[in-house]
Amino acid sequence: MAAKTQTDTNTDLRTNEKKWSKPLMDAGWTALPSVIIENQKQLGLTPLDLNIVLYLASKWWTAEGRPFPSKGTMAKAMDVHPRTIQKHVAGLEAAGYLRREERRTDAGSKTNIYHLDGLIKAAKPFADEKLAEMKDKAEIAKRRQNRRGAPKLRVVASEE
Repeated sequence: MAAKTQTDTNTDLRTNEKKWSKPLMDAGWTALPSVIIENQKQLGLTPLDLNIVLYLASKWWTAEGRPFPSKGTMAKAMDVHPRTIQKHVAGLEAAGYLRREERRTDAGSKTNIYHLDGLIKAAKPFADEKLAEMKDKAEIAKRRQNRRGAPKLRVVASEE
């Protein structure tokens, strides 16, 4: 697939504004690959795990600028105890989906930086499979479109 141009991105945003409303889109939006949502069961993600991933994605604005929200901030947004977030983050880390990078200063600890490289790697086969399916469907549609007129009939010899 070709990379999206600025025009494509603007068109998508206007489409999303039509779906969600301009104020909601202006307040911020998050990109998350559909294959992660569609395959959360196969990836072993609980609803809260997926919510954590989505929250982290909402704070991840550039490839280099990894998210670093506090567990307390995430817990408050999800109406759970910070310890619940801590347990699920540890589970995501144990599954290899998430990596925490500790941030320290002379004054003490700061919030962790979160890396989702493991989840990206785990979801890639699902993306590859979906892309192959999309390619197959496009090829079938193209073959159908290239057919012109009624199917060609041929004479069949009778058995009389």
